[in-house]
Amino acid sequence: MSVRVHPAAKRIYFFDEGNTSRDLLGGKGAGLAEMTAAGLPVPMGFTITTQACLQYYEDGKRLSESFQEQLREAIAELERRTGKRFNDPEAPLLVSVRSGARVSMPGMMDTILNIGLNDETVEGIARLTNNERFAWDAYRRLIAMFSTTVYGLDKDLFEEPLERRKDELGVKNDPEVDADSWRALVEEYKRIAAQHTADGFPQDVNEQVTRAIEAVFNSWHSKRAIDYRRYNRIPDDLGTAVNIVQMVFGNMGDDSGTGVAFTRDPNTGERVLFGEYLYNAQGEDVVAGIRTPVRISDLERTQPHIYRQFVEIAQRLEKHYRDVQDLEFTVERGKLYMLQTRNAKRSAEAAVRIALDLVNEGIIDRATAVGRVDARALDQLFHARIDPNERFAVAAKGLNASPGAAAGRVVFDADEAVAWAERGEEVVLVRVETTPDDVHGMIAARGVLTAKGGATSHAAVVARGMGKPCVAGCEALQIDRRNKRASLAGAEFGEGDWITIDGTTGNVAVGKLRLIPPPAKLPERLATLLEWADAQRRLEVWANADTPEDARKARDLGAQGIGLCRTEHMFMQRDRLPVVQEMILANTPEARATALTRLLPFQREDFVGILEAMAGLPVTIRLLDPPLHEFLPSLETLLVETTELRLTKGIDSPDYQLREAVLKRVQQMHEQNPMLGLRVCRLGILYPEIYETQVRAIFEAACDLVQRGIDARPEVMIPGVGSIREMQVTAANARRVAEEVLRERNCRLSYHVGTMIELPRACVIADELAGEAEFFSFGTNDLTQTTYGYSRDDAENSFIPRYLEQRILPDDPFQILDRKGVGALMQLAVEKGRSSRDDLKIGICGEHGGEPSSVAFCEHIGLNYVSCSPYRVPIARLAAAQAALGVLE
Repeated sequence: MSVRVHPAAKRIYFFDEGNTSRDLLGGKGAGLAEMTAAGLPVPMGFTITTQACLQYYEDGKRLSESFQEQLREAIAELERRTGKRFNDPEAPLLVSVRSGARVSMPGMMDTILNIGLNDETVEGIARLTNNERFAWDAYRRLIAMFSTTVYGLDKDLFEEPLERRKDELGVKNDPEVDADSWRALVEEYKRIAAQHTADGFPQDVNEQVTRAIEAVFNSWHSKRAIDYRRYNRIPDDLGTAVNIVQMVFGNMGDDSGTGVAFTRDPNTGERVLFGEYLYNAQGEDVVAGIRTPVRISDLERTQPHIYRQFVEIAQRLEKHYRDVQDLEFTVERGKLYMLQTRNAKRSAEAAVRIALDLVNEGIIDRATAVGRVDARALDQLFHARIDPNERFAVAAKGLNASPGAAAGRVVFDADEAVAWAERGEEVVLVRVETTPDDVHGMIAARGVLTAKGGATSHAAVVARGMGKPCVAGCEALQIDRRNKRASLAGAEFGEGDWITIDGTTGNVAVGKLRLIPPPAKLPERLATLLEWADAQRRLEVWANADTPEDARKARDLGAQGIGLCRTEHMFMQRDRLPVVQEMILANTPEARATALTRLLPFQREDFVGILEAMAGLPVTIRLLDPPLHEFLPSLETLLVETTELRLTKGIDSPDYQLREAVLKRVQQMHEQNPMLGLRVCRLGILYPEIYETQVRAIFEAACDLVQRGIDARPEVMIPGVGSIREMQVTAANARRVAEEVLRERNCRLSYHVGTMIELPRACVIADELAGEAEFFSFGTNDLTQTTYGYSRDDAENSFIPRYLEQRILPDDPFQILDRKGVGALMQLAVEKGRSSRDDLKIGICGEHGGEPSSVAFCEHIGLNYVSCSPYRVPIARLAAAQAALGVLE
């Protein structure tokens, strides 16, 4: 931990002390304090601050003596307030120890319930409640939870004896297990803990509390928590708070229960109370999906007074926080207790609808609404769906927990999901229920299917946050993990077999179904939100598009220009590649020019389509960028082919001689490091006829359109310039050819010639380049490569994943713009470039142009536009507005 903390500072606050700082108390602690202040029914308790967590790590994962003294005092005060005491069988105090970070991380850190039970206090609880079954059920839960959380024992060590006992009793659900069976399981659980640990389960309650606090602190750096923070870009140095809360019990009979609810539907955003409830259960049963719950509306029938009270509290909390709330609650013998309120995780569709509805209801303004929707989450609005023309049998149906459809090969283990995905396989993670330890597998999978759990289970909440399809609580799903087999209502399948899930409907089908990608047209509500965003932003949003179809799609999604049109992609088409290869194999400029003359009509046609699609808007066309050998077969392939032809047809055969000529040319062009070799502007200087042909095609296309009354606005971008002479030579040639075409066609149009900044040296001499270039566009993919000295294709498949695991890199620099290195070079280029040309237009056209935090940096350094792939245009529009509002930094 890098944050220095004062060891003797106040580390513990009771819920009624009036402190509601999320930074200090975490989200859960702050919510409990605010609900207490509002007079809502909250159990007594206190919060250990995030600073205590940071101090714990600073002290070498040790609880300081000053903290332990504060803890002893807080426990004594809690005993005084409740009239109950630790280790007292006559009036036992039981508490839960719950995590609670500043930023919501559902299920990622540890919680332990029923702390305070031991061999003596369990008898006291049984007498006081007159309910032996409840007491021994609570005790066996504590031993299992303590052993798996504190000692790290495998959950199956405790689940298997429980399942055996239920089989012996002929029952399916935990509430059907009798008191004697729970008592026997407690003894077995204690033996398991003693067998697999040095100390066994502690009977001293004070030791239970201390070990539980340490376990929660340790869970801040668990693999699942780190994976979740990395995925959601949450800093590692926040720490977690710990909440010590007097236990209330939902497993005391049919008048008790536990639930999770949202004040609006987190999937659709509909203004309706959404949630689930489990009778005679404890909280972890709902979240873990151990049993399939009922809808919360069922409470209106069975306990109407509880339902009415809960609805009134839910409405008060939503109004207070001015946002949708995620609520946890317990009913103990007919009395309601609130255990948590926090801003709810929601799907992107719900987020947009809720933001608009809250504005229409007068609760927030438009600027606040724009800041409420996670820009990254907009990807979810373009969900895949099963082709309606598919004819398939629905093998089973579960709960539609997270929208969208996914098809993939079945894997039953999170680690396997990662391994298969790394091999390029599309996978669906199939589990009885997911746990926080599965989060890395969920990230790797296309979708998630679980046999247990509901719409508020771990699988549902995490999948929804990731935008992944999820079907939960599919009770027809039977899984044999040992043999890697499963069945769905009799339909069997194994690891590697294809299944398709539909998280929108809850349907599951065996086999691979055709999926339809999401429509390009903006959903109506999103279009409205983006109109509000457009009114707030300064940055323009352009798109990267290489075809007229992509350009039209980008324009439909709100693009204000094309920031990058890559001409090399046009050369790769089947009818053109032979001509391109003929040009490359030419031995003289004349022969090369002949081949280029045949290519010119193809290029002109391409540019006509893109310029017409973007009529009235700028289209930035990058001249040929990659080395020429990329258009030829690989050296290895040619060596194999020529050897085979020599052996089968002989050296005199035309096939062999043609392939041999290609091989010799490829060998001549072979480079040790082609990414830094004969490519970009260097190619246009050595073979000027290539760039001249491209420029002629651009301006002939533009003139054709202008003469048809269409407003064509071409921009010519020279790639990879690293010196002023490179810029001068290539720009002069481009302008010369452009002017020739305009004179030939008697055409007038405005155009600009600029450069793609993708080398550190270009940033350093940006003031010189701006004397020739009329615009800059940062190619941050290559600028990142040349700044770090990383080969992107190699690095992302080899050491970058390890660097991220070891925190050598905070983020993948090819996905999240590196502000300190690459960003500093960009800022230097902006300052130096505009010192020479104050109206210099500057944008970004690397993949970072559609990544929200990178967009915020572009706003910070004063770029004119960002350019990204068409489907990321809505994300960039929203991110640009949030950056202008200061919501996104």
